[in-house]
Parts: sequence; C-alpha cells; structure tokens
Amino acid sequence: MTTRPSVKEQPLALVVAVIASRADLDLAGQLRKPPDLFELRLDYFCDSAADLERGLWTLEAPLIITARHPAEGGANNLSAQKRRELLLRFLPQARYVDVELRSVNAFRPLLARARRKNVGLIISFHDLNSTPTVQSLQLKARAAKSCGADIFKVATRTDSPAQLARLLDFVTNFNIDLAVSAMGIGKFGAKSRRELMRYGSVLNYAHLGRGHVSGQPSLSEIRRWALAAPRAVRGQGG
Repeated sequence: MTTRPSVKEQPLALVVAVIASRADLDLAGQLRKPPDLFELRLDYFCDSAADLERGLWTLEAPLIITARHPAEGGANNLSAQKRRELLLRFLPQARYVDVELRSVNAFRPLLARARRKNVGLIISFHDLNSTPTVQSLQLKARAAKSCGADIFKVATRTDSPAQLARLLDFVTNFNIDLAVSAMGIGKFGAKSRRELMRYGSVLNYAHLGRGHVSGQPSLSEIRRWALAAPRAVRGQGG
C-alpha cells in the first residue's frame, strides 16, 4: 500500500520552481539539475492545457498543481468550476495539490479524490495587501490542519518592517503539528524568503527566468540560499 507524501522525512529548504508560462515550461525541461519540485500554475495555462500536458514528459521532478483563486493572485479570473476542471485534469500527474483555505469547501470532492490517490494537500493563504496578525495566521493554520493539510502555505505582503516582523514572528513561534511554507511579497520579499528558509520553511519558491511576484528569487539564487539553510529533518509533519 502506498503512503501519502509527507515532508516529515524530507530535508528542510526544498526548492520549488514555478512554471507559469510556455517559456518557463521550456526552461524547466532543459534543466540539467532539476529542483526538488515544480509548481504548475494551471491558471496561467487555462487556454493551453494540452500544450502543458505534452510538455510534462520533459520535467524530471515531482509536481505541485494549483489553479489560484483570482482574489489571491490567480490569473485569467477563472471561475471555481474552471479551476476544478484544471486541477482534476492534472491530478494524476501530481505529487501535491495546492488549494486556498477559502476554496476548501467548494473543492471537497476534488480533495477527497486527491486523498484516495495519495496526492498530498497544501492548503494556502495569500494576502496581497498586508500581513495579518500572528493570531490571525495561527487561526488559519489551525483551520488548514483541521481540513487535512500536509502543509500550510502562507504568502503575505511585506512592504514594511512591521509586516515582515509579523510574518517572521508567526513562523518562529509556530507550535502546530503541521509543516509550514512561508514567504513575503514586496519590498522585503526577498529578505523574508531567505530568513524564512533559515527558519524551516519547507517549500521555497523560485522563478525560472522572470519573477511572477515581487521578491521571488531566481532558481540559482535560492539554491545559494539553500546551501546555508538547515538541512536537518523537521520534527513537525503533515
């Protein structure tokens, strides 16, 4: 019997390269040294899913699939139905599926199918305008855990020292039995991501040529950070 994927036995500072364009897909297929995972931003491929399917055979790392909600940075203003269709289409190729906390209720049948197929669940929260209080983020993390998340992913705006401090405080004082992936967006985005990698963020996202959000590092840059990040086994698990 196969088991669901878990970060419990994986090293910290896993590197995820984001594929959000045909150019990204071509670059990903040419990498001599692939990252730990690729994230497929299916919302960017809503009109070219067939091209994406044909290109998957060139990828030599497991896949995270996501079709982001428009309110949390999703492209092409996709309906919930269209997002579900994309996720179901690519679910057989996925190691993880990433669904926003706000979308869990609408996607419960999809998540049940993912569980039956031993596909891991990332439940995410994105605040493009600010960083909520530490208490608010803790409540969201607990809600993600109650929904069966293997990983809670949080990305928030870090344009001020106070916003950055709140995100770092959340991660450094995280006491929930759940793996966490955290990152900042904006002025202090790059600084936040490097620090959060050091503090045990399990998934760390990079671009393959052009950043899709402010503060997102390149694959080569994040690999340099990873060399200095802890590689011990995380005590918390999904």
